[in-house]
Amino acid sequence: MDKPSIIFTEYIRSDHFLEATAENWESEFFQMFAYVLFTVFLYQKGSSESKKLSEQNPVDKEPNRAIKYVPWPVRKGGVVLKLYENSLTLAFLTLFLISFSLHAIAGAGLYNKEQAQHGSQPISVLEYLGTSRFWFEAFQNWQSEFLAIGSMVLLSIFLRQKGSPESKPVDSPHSQTGND
Repeated sequence: MDKPSIIFTEYIRSDHFLEATAENWESEFFQMFAYVLFTVFLYQKGSSESKKLSEQNPVDKEPNRAIKYVPWPVRKGGVVLKLYENSLTLAFLTLFLISFSLHAIAGAGLYNKEQAQHGSQPISVLEYLGTSRFWFEAFQNWQSEFLAIGSMVLLSIFLRQKGSPESKPVDSPHSQTGND
């Protein structure tokens, strides 16, 4: 059975568009959340993506309130500073959770429309979260993101790209970690 065509403006307001877009964003934000979090404590000898193994890294030092034009959370201190110290990870986690929720809500809407065409009863968003369809959609995107970032970390040990901040200098030994 052919479905009638819809115009672009109708499509971008549809459950299908929102579900597919949120699903894609979800995997991107999950990847970046995990990447930023893991780079805090994981090291990979030889990777251009890793902090130095044997020396103090500037990103690990305690914030100095005396520096002119320091961001206000550093001046404020306390809980505000703790949140600010982790704000990049928290931002990606929040964006992931928003995208995950939109994926579930729009996916449930789309699923229910498809089920209604077959005479089935609608299900709730929580019930949709328990379906294999939802998790297939999520995992197929998540695995591709982690494959890409894992490949970047491992390939940057042995391969180079002149001019890229993601690469070590071309003449660096494979065992060198991080950029100079």
